[in-house]
Amino acid sequence: MAEMESGSEGAPRPDTADMVAVHNALRAALAAGPGRVRGVAAGDAERRALIADYYDNVLWFLGVHHNGEEELVFPRLRQRCPDAVALVDTMEAQHHEVVQLLEDADASRAAWASGDGAAQATLADQLQRLHDATVEHLDQEEEALLPLCAGSLTPEEWGELPGHALSQYRGDKVWLVLGLIFEQRTPEEQAHMLSEMPPPVSQMWRDVGSDSFRELAATVG
Repeated sequence: MAEMESGSEGAPRPDTADMVAVHNALRAALAAGPGRVRGVAAGDAERRALIADYYDNVLWFLGVHHNGEEELVFPRLRQRCPDAVALVDTMEAQHHEVVQLLEDADASRAAWASGDGAAQATLADQLQRLHDATVEHLDQEEEALLPLCAGSLTPEEWGELPGHALSQYRGDKVWLVLGLIFEQRTPEEQAHMLSEMPPPVSQMWRDVGSDSFRELAATVG
């Protein structure tokens, strides 16, 4: 990840702008969710399986994103920014709200994927609530929390987040997550991201991930 110098002490600090791309990927995927789910025709098992699997991966993405912040970011901010403890507590409480909504949506997603037609409308409504709560949280995080991270964490500490997410990811399409993030980045930023990924991950993206993502994105719509 890119680094920038802090003005007062000259210590290297992380460039937290990369987190905005992650947030925007989540915003976009969740915003499209209710319409994608409602748009599946009754009896279209192939399309139902496609959208259900897609959001299985998106929900995993959201879950590991929050988990990384709770394990790697929040404890350090509480220790180093005592005046901001109330803010960090608010952010964590919002995480808990989002996780409950996520779990509810995932239960409905699994039911719908298994053929429960009644779960379709429930899932669409739950994805809308999940989107609304997540966007409210992400907006506040970008406004108030990311500046604290930029001023209080080292680049090495900030750089632990992507590896943590990959290690925790349990969806079946990790390239989908990379593709959603890449969509939010310029070609230059994409190249920089690839250069900082573990070689097996960057090679996977070049060999199969990029084409797989483009094909899936075109099919999902």
